[in-house]
Amino acid sequence: MTGGAMGIGRGIVERLAEAGASVVIADTDLAAAEATADALRAQGRDAFAMYADVGDADDVHRLVADTIGWRGRLDILVNDAGIFPSVPVLDMTPDDFDRVIRTNLRGTYLCAREAALRMRSQDSGGRIINVTSIDALHPSGVGLAHYDASKHGVWGFTKNLALELAPHGIQVNAVAPGAIATPGVAAMQSGADAGVDQAAVLEAFLAQVPMRRIGVPDDIARAVLFLASDLASYVTGTQLVVDGGRLLS
Repeated sequence: MTGGAMGIGRGIVERLAEAGASVVIADTDLAAAEATADALRAQGRDAFAMYADVGDADDVHRLVADTIGWRGRLDILVNDAGIFPSVPVLDMTPDDFDRVIRTNLRGTYLCAREAALRMRSQDSGGRIINVTSIDALHPSGVGLAHYDASKHGVWGFTKNLALELAPHGIQVNAVAPGAIATPGVAAMQSGADAGVDQAAVLEAFLAQVPMRRIGVPDDIARAVLFLASDLASYVTGTQLVVDGGRLLS
């Protein structure tokens, strides 16, 4: 599980661990990852924390190798690591753009490829679940063009990889969250990102959510748990939108 220390990632880790999975929590914030692992172990769950920069091929190789070294196999990969600094395109530098693509899109490719190689060698299939966004289907606001490009890319990558890996019994799907209450969204609301009035953006966004509430991490975690379970045994190459109906507006 990448990006598993906080927010949506932590919610997913908690659900998978509750269902009996041994979970590796990979994050660039090792202290937060270890705190999450400690909390799970205190509940009797099986959890381990690791530092990993998903945009670094060596880190990803080590992450997968150490995961298999810890429990002997890899059955489920959840790609949740992602960043969404807000900046309008006309103020965006090439480095701003590259940083988002490196984490969100390159990171998904590196992790999925490394995991799939191991899953194929196990001859027992596996599940790869990529956390995209409703921005993979429709922009939610100004300032996220690099993020939207990355998430459109992850959705396209998900479909093609599903086609490639289906003969090996490896299912590849995506979950597309709408507005979810996380520390990252809270930072955006505080106006920490220059150039965009994020509080106004979020207020306008919620006005278009038919269910009239912001989601919580567990809303996404339940969708991921479904795709990771035998209930989704005939599902691959799909994107499950969890947005309170936002895309209907």
